[in-house]
Amino acid sequence: MQHTSIITLRNVGVNYEQSIALEDVNLDIFEDDFIGIIGPNGGGKTSLVKAIMGVVPHSGEIEFAPALRRKNHLKIGYMPQVSQFDTRFPISIEEVVLSGLQSEKGFFGRYTHADRQRAIELLKQMGIDQIASRPIGEVSGGQLQRALLCRAIIAEPKLLILDEPTNFVDNNFEREFYALVKQLHERMAVMIVSHDVGTITSLVNAIICVNRHVHRHNSNILTEEQLLNYDCPIQVVSHGHIPHTVLEHHTGDGCKHH
Repeated sequence: MQHTSIITLRNVGVNYEQSIALEDVNLDIFEDDFIGIIGPNGGGKTSLVKAIMGVVPHSGEIEFAPALRRKNHLKIGYMPQVSQFDTRFPISIEEVVLSGLQSEKGFFGRYTHADRQRAIELLKQMGIDQIASRPIGEVSGGQLQRALLCRAIIAEPKLLILDEPTNFVDNNFEREFYALVKQLHERMAVMIVSHDVGTITSLVNAIICVNRHVHRHNSNILTEEQLLNYDCPIQVVSHGHIPHTVLEHHTGDGCKHH
């Protein structure tokens, strides 16, 4: 089966003053990808995502396929961690969702009746349409996380990036959340940054290990021997049919290319 690349990274690096976050990254992301991004804290997972989204300076080349472009912006949906979202900002849950259209509407663009109907429909799918008018500072972390997912997909992206998506999701919704993401993958590529590798390995079709260097593994199963070869600080422990993974203390410099 031939895969179509939607994003190509060649010799990409990201530096913060004297600190090297990423170096010599060569990576393709395909239209049918469902990727789990793993690695230690500070290893560069967030820098990789931000470089792809164009919000941090980088060296090297990042190319986007025409299918990922829409006028003056990229068809990428992003769901940040709740902890990175300022809940003191005086907007409602519905306005949070609608803000996902801002890149195509422009800063002064007006939301149409159809836009608002779409936002309410997405909130209804998440089971939180009854709090659409409530200020974001008055809802739970799990409710805000659901709204942020609506915000990420309202513009019908071709790539959805989720940053630690279930950190604030209640246990009752977690299974439903992953089922929804699996459905979304039927019409868009998905990248999940997560420490909960044991759960996402039952969903993804590829794993990217990020630890200053980047290695793509085209499977959802990683053996301890492979991880040792890549010098990635991950230990894999199997329980039944789903492998569970925990991060350990890192002693190497990064993931080596093989």
